Amino acid sequence: MLKSATSSGRGGLQDWLIQRISAILLSIYILFLISFLVFHPINDYLAWHNLFAKGGVKFATFIALLCLLAHSWIGIWTVLTDYLHNVWIRLCLQIFIAVLLLLYLIWGIQILWR
Repeated sequence: MLKSATSSGRGGLQDWLIQRISAILLSIYILFLISFLVFHPINDYLAWHNLFAKGGVKFATFIALLCLLAHSWIGIWTVLTDYLHNVWIRLCLQIFIAVLLLLYLIWGIQILWR
């Protein structure tokens, strides 16, 4: 049996579920943003700041960021393990991408709660 993307004992079904649930949550978040922008046009920085100053929007954005990172990690891991057979190159790319995603998480947290 193959190990999962995170090699923590989860199976492929759990990774599949994480990707599907994260895709649904991201879709809901994007639909919220689009509908908000349709009914409340934002013209300047202050309006954007006021939107993202609300605790609910910050929380939803943080959840969307986590979903995006989890979704992308599982997808990238799957593509790399399916198409890149050289273990060392694959390992180096996975480490690079994991560090990059972690930096994106830290950056996103700094932007949201600055």
